[in-house]
Amino acid sequence: MFIYTTLRMQYSLDPSELIFTFKETERSVYHCPQVHLSTLPPEPVIPSKKPFKVELVGGKRYSWCTCGHSKKQPFCDGAHKTKAQGLFPLRFVPEKDTTVWLCGCKYTNNPPYCDGTHKQDFIVSAPLHQHTDS
Repeated sequence: MFIYTTLRMQYSLDPSELIFTFKETERSVYHCPQVHLSTLPPEPVIPSKKPFKVELVGGKRYSWCTCGHSKKQPFCDGAHKTKAQGLFPLRFVPEKDTTVWLCGCKYTNNPPYCDGTHKQDFIVSAPLHQHTDS
């Protein structure tokens, strides 16, 4: 337990003068376990260090996995709901039928498309995520 002293200021406002009175007070502070509060979403895991070549159908809605936990890469299977709360799939609709390379490392600067980020050292040296049956 820690004890600290603070000065407590009291004042009254009289139309003719302003009076300040300071009183010393003592308070006890108890050491509490550290709590981590964060508004930042979790970091995605890396399911693949290569992009996925995908045939997309124009006008169809797709959900690209942003967390890396999906077993249906590169698309979402809802794994983020239990394994990466705070991350959500990126939904997109291509205008026409097309073949694209979707990011597999989840660190692209042009989601959901691969931009070559997987060639950078921080991805090359990172471990791949291994799915568990839980």
